[in-house]
Amino acid sequence: MRKEKIAVLGDSDITLAFKAIGMDVFNANSVGEASEKLKLLARNYSVIFITEDLAIQIEEQIAKFKSRTYPAIIPIPSSKGSTGYGIENIKKDVERAVGTDILFND
Repeated sequence: MRKEKIAVLGDSDITLAFKAIGMDVFNANSVGEASEKLKLLARNYSVIFITEDLAIQIEEQIAKFKSRTYPAIIPIPSSKGSTGYGIENIKKDVERAVGTDILFND
């Protein structure tokens, strides 16, 4: 049974901030490492925050989880800043759920 836990996956600069507030953090310095860690985290965490730079690189793997209830995989800006990838995906998910853009009215 999945525990209601939150994980953060990304570079050490960003995960350090989340560790300071008590979240479970996992560093990944390559695409292969991020891919393997995501597979493991998906078994034990309900929510996984992943830095946008890693999420872009393993987008196909993340897409496989979209049809599942858990885990929710949420892209967040990395220590280098936002690419806009995370907010664009949230927008797409909301549009798919409600049938229209209620967030940005584009």
